[in-house]
Amino acid sequence: MEILDKSRYEEYEQFVKTHPQGEFTQSIRWTNVKSNWEHEVVVSRDDTGAIVGGCLVLIQRIPVFHTSFLYTPRGPICDLHSRAVLEDLKSGIDTLAKRYRAHMYKMDPNVPMADGEFQRIAKEMGFEHFYGPDGFEGIQARFNYRLYLNGRTEEELFQNLTSKTRYNVRVAQRHGVEIKVVGKEYLDDFVRLMQTTGERDGFNVRPKGYFERMLDALGEHVRLYMGFYEGNPVCGAITTNYAGKTCYVYGASDNAHRNVMPNYLMQWEMIRWAVQTGCTVYDFQGVSGNLEEGGHMYGLYRFKKGFNGSLDELAGEFNYNYKPVVNKLVEMGVIFRGKLKNLRKK
Repeated sequence: MEILDKSRYEEYEQFVKTHPQGEFTQSIRWTNVKSNWEHEVVVSRDDTGAIVGGCLVLIQRIPVFHTSFLYTPRGPICDLHSRAVLEDLKSGIDTLAKRYRAHMYKMDPNVPMADGEFQRIAKEMGFEHFYGPDGFEGIQARFNYRLYLNGRTEEELFQNLTSKTRYNVRVAQRHGVEIKVVGKEYLDDFVRLMQTTGERDGFNVRPKGYFERMLDALGEHVRLYMGFYEGNPVCGAITTNYAGKTCYVYGASDNAHRNVMPNYLMQWEMIRWAVQTGCTVYDFQGVSGNLEEGGHMYGLYRFKKGFNGSLDELAGEFNYNYKPVVNKLVEMGVIFRGKLKNLRKK
């Protein structure tokens, strides 16, 4: 085990970028997005000194309780069935927990719910398994809709879409909808569309500065897409392309001109980016685990389902509780803070 010095971060970055389990939220670049968190990198090496496992650990200090929270988003990156590597990485987490006086460490690896072997190893190592039925109870979405490309051409993937989705893509093309990769000069339009979408669908929107940091930090691994109809921006998306995975992270659309189906064409153009860069999967990201028609988020699932991928149920979060009493106090503080914010809104 090694807690990497910053001078060796590029070695870790190359490992994550080329590993089958690699995720953009485990890239060292992600720390520039999460600029209000501290971070460390833990790696495990084999007998030759090569990295065989690693995890970016985000650190959130909680001064009022003299503690901190450690979090590895969509990690660790390793063979998730290698107990030796997982235990080696955990020893590094333990060291960080002492250094930062942490009360809890949380990880939510990209591992299927059906993977009983990983869950058994994690439980034997002392982790508590947490997940909820809807899939949005944790930090990351637990149900992801994914299109596995399997080396197919654009034409093969287009023919694989449902007939309704193919029709809607063509509707957008016939009406002259244009999808462009744009720069930060369009972020004001994107945030406006995000706010419209948030009001329509009932979620909070991140500030413009967050999206600026994301575009700056991820560089060539991220794109801001905008859809235009009659010269006006009507939809947008921020999409990552990293470690063989293209991920639709943020999406927004106007209430007007939805009849010309701009979102369908935008998704298709982003799938084309995944194909052109040799990715193995296009990840539409989160959907609800409640698939009953008429449910609050069923429309989102129906839209993504039209691209004829598959619904992946992930295992959820695994928590290691270092200080149960302090953890309970922090949980109560978070609940109180949420209630206070709601009162202020009212």
